[in-house]
Amino acid sequence: MKLTLNIAEKLLQLVEGQKLPASKMKYALVQDLIAEGIIYRPGKVNSSIQLIDKQQMELYLKNHFAINDLSSYIEALKNEESTRADIVAVAADSKAKAIRTFKGFLVNSYMPISSTLNGAEHIISPTTGTFQFIYDFEGFMPAADVTIVGIENPENFRHLEKQQYLFQDITPLFVSRYPQNQSKDLAKWLQSIPNNYLHFGDYDFAGIGIYQNEFQKYMGERASFFVPSNIDDLLKNYGSKKRYDVQKINFDCQRIKENKLLKLIEIIHKYRKGLDQELLIKVHF
Repeated sequence: MKLTLNIAEKLLQLVEGQKLPASKMKYALVQDLIAEGIIYRPGKVNSSIQLIDKQQMELYLKNHFAINDLSSYIEALKNEESTRADIVAVAADSKAKAIRTFKGFLVNSYMPISSTLNGAEHIISPTTGTFQFIYDFEGFMPAADVTIVGIENPENFRHLEKQQYLFQDITPLFVSRYPQNQSKDLAKWLQSIPNNYLHFGDYDFAGIGIYQNEFQKYMGERASFFVPSNIDDLLKNYGSKKRYDVQKINFDCQRIKENKLLKLIEIIHKYRKGLDQELLIKVHF
């Protein structure tokens, strides 16, 4: 059993001498405290609850929850910056509060990329077959001339060396939107830096929707969708009609101002096909 913030705050009110309506204290823990003679409820109708023995309450919290100081426990639960170590210090249980300890996102590159990390110079240059994970993304700043390229699918993120031909005119740092539960970190970081963002995803309605809904709406004109110059031929020769048939547009076409993206949508409708970005690992142009 965990002592939630809501119940802990009510217990602190009792400890501080307040009386609380019984109707707001319908918890199994409260019934246990009544049975132990620590708090008192005089009746069952329109009654209030009050503390009987402060010392016994402190002992109960220590024995059942390893809480030595209820105020410190509440403060730690309310503090968004609390770590698991902070929670253990006040409750001897790192799981007393759901704390996200694994934040950040993956980066990759086929060339050395200059950056700073927490104020120190940092070169991004992963060995082929490995990625680098940026944990302290709040302090991660790529060089000003770097374009951030967001890759939708893991296989493309893995085989960058086979796709260098696509990005000859920029200095790219590649980021991955996977694992998906980290994608908010990525979006938050992209909003905090001045670098341009280029989205490299599938050439179908789902891929465009990911770009529009997860990235472009936060970054505005700094974001653009990567469209190969020969997308017409690629969709015509390698596209999937099934993908077109099963997907529905999940974005607002009226929001789109990018000419290349509007042209892409036109070509998708023209051939009634969608295309996986993985093809560009194999087919060079």
